[in-house]
Amino acid sequence: MPESYDDPTLAAKLVHGPRPTTVTTVDYDPAWPVRFEHRAAELRDVLGERARLIEHIGSTSVPGLAAKPIVDIVVGIDDPDDEQAYLPDLDAAGYELRVREPAHRALRGGTDSEPVNLHCYPPGHVEVRKYLAFRDRLRANEADRDAYAALKRQLATREWPDINYYAEAKRPLIDEILARAGWRG
Repeated sequence: MPESYDDPTLAAKLVHGPRPTTVTTVDYDPAWPVRFEHRAAELRDVLGERARLIEHIGSTSVPGLAAKPIVDIVVGIDDPDDEQAYLPDLDAAGYELRVREPAHRALRGGTDSEPVNLHCYPPGHVEVRKYLAFRDRLRANEADRDAYAALKRQLATREWPDINYYAEAKRPLIDEILARAGWRG
């Protein structure tokens, strides 16, 4: 069960508070990796050596997987808590801070027609390794990919008080898939 947004700890992470949402899931689009490459090049220009890694994550990074048409990217930043070292440059490039928590910042960028979710973590952070393990498992295993797509389509039929509720509803299956991938954290 997702944490309540009445929980001051969780609510404090959301820079603008919860945003009610519906989720649109669409069939895989081969343009998504191209969009990622465009944004990755942009991020390399904006951040230079501060970007220790730039990876395409999330459902748009898995060929054949239905997804929200939002490209998810993780960038390895040595110290995401040192916002002055990189956030002004991301802000100037059109990224808006959405989530602030220890060792993690989430931003939204792109355009209305080509949105981007950007996650900034230290490069070796457990969440980065988890994103990559999950992505790689879905790329390699059709049964897990199909199960995940079916769950996402089912969950997309509901309205959510915030996208984090949708993400949390997927957590049990994500954990099962990670376990089959050999994830040990």
